[in-house]
Amino acid sequence: MNAKLRDELEPFFDESMKILDSGRVPIRVENEFLSAILAWERAPVLPISQWFSPSLAPPRADQLSADELHEVLWDMIDKLASRRIYLDFTDHLSDAQLYRLVVRDILPSQEKMVDLTSHCIYFNCAEPDGDPETWLRYYASEEERQGWLEETGEPLPPVESSPFPRKLPGETR
Repeated sequence: MNAKLRDELEPFFDESMKILDSGRVPIRVENEFLSAILAWERAPVLPISQWFSPSLAPPRADQLSADELHEVLWDMIDKLASRRIYLDFTDHLSDAQLYRLVVRDILPSQEKMVDLTSHCIYFNCAEPDGDPETWLRYYASEEERQGWLEETGEPLPPVESSPFPRKLPGETR
């Protein structure tokens, strides 16, 4: 098995593979590592919407009632989770805002379609770099807030409870 994996990976070998030649890694671990690299190298890059059959093509938000939008949103969230694609930090977004974010930013996102149980994709919907006020207001720990204050010297927004609490599949918090 190891020789077969190494043969198949030979065109992709680079200096990162030298660690495996040190003899410090058990063969089972090496084979898992090589299998994961091979899966990554062979995986196609596709918009996430095309990872599904049929492709995910949700209707426009303005064509749905609030109840329909909620239902279609959760159907998309469940489908994404079935492919180990998870959304983090969404509780500051209404269903309509989250729906638009998924349709506009996540479904068209070009990603490697790696089919390994160890491979997950997390989309941070409140990145500290992109929108620090939202991050600091709803998600940052007190330690993170103090670190940001020390680093930037800018005033901190008040801590608030999230207006739209959700329990999504795969949440990391």
